[in-house]
Amino acid sequence: MPKFVTIGYGDRAGYDRTAAALRDAAHAHDAELRARGVLMGIAGAPVQVRNANAAHLEKRDGPFMSSSLPVAGFAVIEAADLAEAVEIVSLTPCAVAHGVVEVWPLEIP
Repeated sequence: MPKFVTIGYGDRAGYDRTAAALRDAAHAHDAELRARGVLMGIAGAPVQVRNANAAHLEKRDGPFMSSSLPVAGFAVIEAADLAEAVEIVSLTPCAVAHGVVEVWPLEIP
């Protein structure tokens, strides 16, 4: 079955202005996904790694990409196709609490 990497973006302000019942339902949806084996986690502090020509390792704290909302978490999900993957993430906290979720098809060679 195809796999998809999801990246959730959201902030406390959007979360707080979402009705508590809707937030609770979104967290229950995440718990159901984890129970079904979805690999899911909260984003920690990012680190950039570069190693040009495998000759000079360079590490920098902080994200490479920037966004108006901070990265909140990640998941790796399985779905029949992109449409099903979108449906699966549409009820997660970032999607319902004024954030956004990116869905990236994961091509495994």
